Amino acid sequence: MREMKKNNMLITTILSILAIGFGILTIKSGGFALFGGEAGKQFAGNYVPFVLWFNFCAGFFYIITGIGIFLKKNWSVYFAMTLALSTVLVFVAFGITIFFNNPYEMRTVGAMTFRTIFWIVLSIFSRNIILKK
Repeated sequence: MREMKKNNMLITTILSILAIGFGILTIKSGGFALFGGEAGKQFAGNYVPFVLWFNFCAGFFYIITGIGIFLKKNWSVYFAMTLALSTVLVFVAFGITIFFNNPYEMRTVGAMTFRTIFWIVLSIFSRNIILKK
């Protein structure tokens, strides 16, 4: 039992650090693309504005959620689930945008795939560890 608690604490710490780090990187890259002038626009390439804005704003919630997971707060599980669901919805809308032959960056497809998987996995792990304590 004690070993299981120790493992859960380690997993929770790792998940929270990943969420916080991911949030910082998301804010940094999204902020540069949005507010970095011409260099930011060059960096972003053929970006889809609503995807870029969503990811930038979500970065702040990544950090808040990571802190909540570290503190083992129940609300952080619901934040993680909301981030997972909202990311899926934005990804679907992005897919529709691609379907209608709008310009996009292939790296956005990869990034959205990673974000979706990351938040789904984080939601499941945090739910199993925090809500089932």
